[in-house]
Amino acid sequence: MSQKNSMTDAAFAVLSNRNKEIEFAGLWQEVVEMLGIPEEDRKRKKVEFYQDLMLDQRFASLKGNLWDLRNRRTFNELHAKAALAEEIEDEEEEETIEEEDESPDVPKGEETY
Repeated sequence: MSQKNSMTDAAFAVLSNRNKEIEFAGLWQEVVEMLGIPEEDRKRKKVEFYQDLMLDQRFASLKGNLWDLRNRRTFNELHAKAALAEEIEDEEEEETIEEEDESPDVPKGEETY
């Protein structure tokens, strides 16, 4: 088993045993202890670990740099950011349309001075 898989598997075990979310720093520390990652490798491995967590569909990134198992979270908890971004985009689009409707009708090519 590769070290990459071992780190995410260790994180999965930590979260499974906790039954609740954990901050990234705490999760990382538990993975380091579980796998005995040497001090000289920790900085590089920490970056790899974070990237692997982001890509691994078993994990969910939550507000406040908290992490949990995806299967313990509702759809809305996992997709709230995307829904909020769409709402904001829709509101901005509506404002733009309203502003265009309020502008005076000037035929193309004719300008007022």
